[in-house]
Parts: sequence; structure tokens; C-alpha cells
Amino acid sequence: MEAEGAIAGIENIEQRISKMQGEMQGINARLEAAVKLADGSAYPTASAAKPAAAKKVQEPRTKETAMSAEVVDSNPYSRLMALQRMGIVSNYQAIRQKRVAIVGIGGVGSVAAEMLTRCGIGSLLLFDYDKVELANMNRLFFRPEQSGMTKTAAATETLININPDVELEGHTLNITTLNGFDEFKRILSDDTDKSRVDLVLSCVDNYEARMTINQVCLELNQTWLESGVSEDAVSGHIQLLQPGITACFACVPPLVVASGIDERTLKREGVCAASLPTTMGIIAGLLVQHALKLLLKFGEVTPYVGYSSLKDFFPTMSLKPNESCSNGLCCKLQSSQPTSELATTNPAADVDESSPFHEDNEWGIEVAPEAEAASSPALGEQALPEGLSYSLPVQQPAQSEVAPDAEEHMDNTEPSLEDLMQQLETASSSNKGDSKAH
Repeated sequence: MEAEGAIAGIENIEQRISKMQGEMQGINARLEAAVKLADGSAYPTASAAKPAAAKKVQEPRTKETAMSAEVVDSNPYSRLMALQRMGIVSNYQAIRQKRVAIVGIGGVGSVAAEMLTRCGIGSLLLFDYDKVELANMNRLFFRPEQSGMTKTAAATETLININPDVELEGHTLNITTLNGFDEFKRILSDDTDKSRVDLVLSCVDNYEARMTINQVCLELNQTWLESGVSEDAVSGHIQLLQPGITACFACVPPLVVASGIDERTLKREGVCAASLPTTMGIIAGLLVQHALKLLLKFGEVTPYVGYSSLKDFFPTMSLKPNESCSNGLCCKLQSSQPTSELATTNPAADVDESSPFHEDNEWGIEVAPEAEAASSPALGEQALPEGLSYSLPVQQPAQSEVAPDAEEHMDNTEPSLEDLMQQLETASSSNKGDSKAH
């Protein structure tokens, strides 16, 4: 009986093996067909049409040796160079010599990296230790097929296709470890132990990583921008940090940290922070806008900008360095760098007012000279903005036809209260007399 059972078992295994071999042959056949479909060998005649699925992947564009201001559809930089022609930026091409490090390629960092790539930044250094997950798909930038890839690899893959002119460095690294701290500082430093980047953007989501960036930037005397989004996903902020000039991140620690609470103990199993791509996109836009103003030296740079989506509120403030900061290096830099060097306002670019912004003016739009604008009448109490004037006469408010003297005379002839009371008494007496007569 045991021998018969063993024989039956062997036969069952052989049947399963045979079935699996048949399935493998079918899979191989489908793979061969797919390969023939891809290289076109499945369509020997020219008249045979290939299905839409066999489209060739479009090659990325070729690199541009220089930024051109020529207005043609094939120029990826024409609309960026228009900023220079309009006098917003004095030399936009200088962005190609700028190098920016982005720490944290998440909901804010990935979008900031894409914006800088589209702006034509010279070089990007990307830092993150995590991998792309399907849970990240509620945010911008990453795609479902990139799940499982490191965020730095996925970001590099996407960005190189957007703009091949940008030099990309991806570093999969946890900067909060001892080795990670040393490696992070080494990557940011040049041969003379000075910073080789123009700006550092912090897009991390925890205090420990921010303090690591703060320490490295203090040691390298490197300006950086910090950003964050609240756990309820409806507010955020950006902050400019210049060593010795503004408050470092240790000068004004968050309330949770100042209270001595370890932020890692606040996380609970099965509970995650909320995340909205809208809020993260807004914070990323503010962050990159600040970065561009610092790199290209235009406009005003606000040291701190907050955002509350529930009230559409953008609070701003300045954070001075703490003389009693717990970081000794911050205190040392405060004494060596005067606060007057705070880079909040950049000189405006030279504007050639004699030349038009656009050569063609199909609608004949003109700006009125200041003298004409000043002589234009105002409507009521509302004055027109500078450069605008009324094309038709403005109706003046109707004047009273009564002369001022007559108005004064009318006011003086009005009966007083005593006269009115006397008239009332006279009328009452008259009425009583009439009643007695009847």
C-alpha cells in the first residue's frame, strides 16, 4: 500500500511538472512575439500597419550649449530669457553657473528640484535615503512605475529627460547618522574645505535632519533655506538662514523640542501625517522663488514667510540670531558678521526704457506720460493709477443752486424752540375758546 501511494505521488508530481513546462512554453512564445513586435520583424511587408502599442519612445532633446533669447518654439529658454529683456533679472544666464543642494526629495523637495531643472539651474545635488512608495502618489512628481526605486534615482531619471543641460548628482544617504553627517559635509565641500554649492534647500520632515543641515551649514558658513509643511497639510513656511546674520535653527527651536520631548515618541503605529499636493506645491513654489532671487540677485527676500490655507494668510517676520544660542559656532559667527549684511533686498536690474518690451504691438497699447496722468481729473475721491487717464470728460458732482448767503439766511430764519412752544400754547388757547363758544 505504501509503495502504491508513493507511485501515485510521483505520477502526480510528473503531471504538475508537465503542466508547468507547458505554461513556460506559452510564456516563451508570448515573449518572442513581443520581441518581434517591438523590433518590427512581425510585420514583413511595408503595407502591414503596426499597432499603436509599438510606438518608439521619444528621445530626450539635445543639450543646449548656451541660453538663447530667440523667440522660437524650439527654444526651451526663450520665456526665461524674457525676464532679462524685461529688466527683472540683469543676467539670467548666470543660473547655469549655480549649484544647489536639495536635502529631502519628498513632496516639497521633488517639486522644487523639478522647478529648478526647468529654470535651467547649472547643477543639482539630491539627497535622500528613502524609496518611492505607492503611498507617495498623492503628491506631485513621482509615478507609480517608479515604486521601489530610490527617490534620488527616480528623480534623476525624470529630471534628466526634462532638461539634459542640468548636471545631476544623486546621493542615497541618511545624513542624521555619524557616517552620514561626515559624508554629507564632504560632498558639499571642495578641496579647500569650503562649500562648493551656492545654496542648500532643506525639504526634510523632522527636527533631527534640520539640525544636521544647520550644523553643516554653520561649519561651512553656507546660506540655506528651510521649508516645512504642517502635519494637517493646510499650512507651511519657508525661512532664510544666513550663519551669524539670521537666527540659526538652534536659536529658536520648535516648542516640542524646547520642551524636551523626543519627536520620535510622537509617532504612533498606523497613524500618518496628512498630505496635500496643493499645499506642498505652494511651499515648493515659494521656496524656489526665494532661491532664484538669492541666486540671481533680484527682488526682495523675506526672511520668513508662512502660509495658512484655511485663512489665505501669509505672515512674514524676521528672526534675529539668539545671543545665547546653544550652538557655540553660531555665537562665534554672530560676532564676526554684522547684521547689516542681511540679503533681503537686491538691486533692480537696469531697464532700457527707450526700447519696447516687445517689438510687435498689434493693439497699439501705449503708456501715458506721468505729466498727462497727473493732470487727469479724479473720479470722486478715487485717483487713477499712474500712467492711466480718462478718455471721456468726467461728470463733476452737482453743485447746490442756492447761494451760500441764502443758505445762511435760511438757517438763521428757522424758528427756535421757544418760538415753537409759544405757538403751540397760542394754538391750544384758541382751540379751548372755540370749544366754549360751541
